[in-house]
Amino acid sequence: MQRVTIVSPALAEANNGNWQTAMRWAHFLTPAYDVNISASWSPVTGSAPDLLIALHARRSAAALAAFAEQHPDRPRVLVLTGTDLYRDIHDDPAAQASLAHADVLVLLQEAGIAVLPPRYRAKARLIWQSAPALPHVPHAAGIDEFTFAMIGHLRPEKDPLTFMRAARLVAHDSARFIHIGGALDEQLGAAAGDTAEADPRYQWMGNLAHPAARMALACSDALVIASVMEGGANVIIEAVTSGVPVLASDIDGNRGMLGAGYQGYFPLGDAPALAALMARCIDDPAFLERLQAQCGARAALFAPQAEQAAVRDMVDNLLIARHAGTH
Repeated sequence: MQRVTIVSPALAEANNGNWQTAMRWAHFLTPAYDVNISASWSPVTGSAPDLLIALHARRSAAALAAFAEQHPDRPRVLVLTGTDLYRDIHDDPAAQASLAHADVLVLLQEAGIAVLPPRYRAKARLIWQSAPALPHVPHAAGIDEFTFAMIGHLRPEKDPLTFMRAARLVAHDSARFIHIGGALDEQLGAAAGDTAEADPRYQWMGNLAHPAARMALACSDALVIASVMEGGANVIIEAVTSGVPVLASDIDGNRGMLGAGYQGYFPLGDAPALAALMARCIDDPAFLERLQAQCGARAALFAPQAEQAAVRDMVDNLLIARHAGTH
């Protein structure tokens, strides 16, 4: 059986989007291939796989370079993250080298190709991520609450401060704000604690296991994603496949997921604008229904069977080409 190694610098303990992608792809490729997930790869770690999939251009650069040098005839796939597309490939030599070492560059949202250097665009391939549908769980009868969820570890790239500031600007007593994610930045963790102390409507729940975070999202009325950069946020997909509308920072990575005409964007870092959108969701049922309909129109893109077919097709064809001598 042919072997595939997925290099993911983020492993299970990180509990982030990269790890979820690695796990999903490993599941999709098994049992057709012998798949393992590793934090890295080097010639001394054992026999080489038939194909290498690397997540993160900068953090997987050493593994990708070593595999390209030792086994130039074996195919290499690079999955580009948000920090890759919108930061590292423009100023980090290791990330730039990874673009050259890969045979295929996987983008997770449709706006990403325009960010790639033109000479690499022919290697680009769009694969939408997916999530199983988990039905929205409405509030119990008589409960007058509207819950906004933000899910993602507290780090500057996710801009959690905008969510915290917006929460304190929303005047509605019915509003609730749940914030899920570990504090990867000490100051952001302190800010979350201060916000919870100042406003009892805001609850920082810390790092939750993925199933618990997914259920909390399904029980929410809207997702907020305030990120500065995104390669294709899996949490957007989880919201869409649960019928939960999204309020998103107006950045390429979010537009590439939700579409250019989506009406739930707010300017990056603009807490008053986000607060106004939140208030509108509560006050204007027709607006909320419009966001739900726009998200629902994207749901078919994020079906697990479609992602599995795309991943299998890519790997199958790369290995067929290698054995045919055309790689």
